[in-house]
Amino acid sequence: MRWRRGIQLKSLKNLILVLAVIALLLGAVFFVRSFFMVTEVTVAGSSHYTDQEVQDMIMTGPMGNNSLYLLFRYRNHPVTNIPFIERMDVNINSPHAITIEVYEKAVAGYVGFLDHYMYFDRDGIIVESSSRQLEGIPYVTGLNFDHCVVGEQLPVKDPEIFNDILSITQLLTKYDIVTDSIYFSRDDTITLFFGEARVALGTMDNIDEKMIRLRYIVPSLKGLKGVLRMENYSEENSDGYITFEEDE
Repeated sequence: MRWRRGIQLKSLKNLILVLAVIALLLGAVFFVRSFFMVTEVTVAGSSHYTDQEVQDMIMTGPMGNNSLYLLFRYRNHPVTNIPFIERMDVNINSPHAITIEVYEKAVAGYVGFLDHYMYFDRDGIIVESSSRQLEGIPYVTGLNFDHCVVGEQLPVKDPEIFNDILSITQLLTKYDIVTDSIYFSRDDTITLFFGEARVALGTMDNIDEKMIRLRYIVPSLKGLKGVLRMENYSEENSDGYITFEEDE
């Protein structure tokens, strides 16, 4: 009888020990999940994606809202292979707060090709192919090419045109001008489209002066059909060098 009681007592002790270990582990899990729960997320540098979209990309899985888990997952491992994003870094500010730093690819404009939009950088290198049109990036037309490959320069006849494209897009951003598209003709003249109204800028001569004047004119183009001629406009030749021709 004594040996049976001894076995029972030993089994009871083992059971208590197992239950204690389980309780300790559950307590540790509860502590880790509650103490390191992320309640504050700061997203910096994203213009192509909303803050919520960025969070959804980073904070994935059942432990995606745990700062300790995120620390080990992304430490020295930036997030890559996301359209229009060079990389994303995750910084742990405190057990409850993180910062996601987004470094976007430099995009100057995009062209249409085979039902896709090919986005290129300041050197004409195609950085992304997408079925979506992004706001704030100009649609460029008039460029002649028969193929394009992500990671390679858009094969146009004169690669110097990318300097003009970059200059135009930078001026549009600088003067807060939103255009539907930019057309580059074979004779190196530039036309901006605003609905059914067009602005003929001519060549790149005096382009900064033209843009400065244009930003005050754009609101009045709403609802108009025709072309605003600014080819010969400059600060010195301002009077009478801007005319509007209505479409017939």
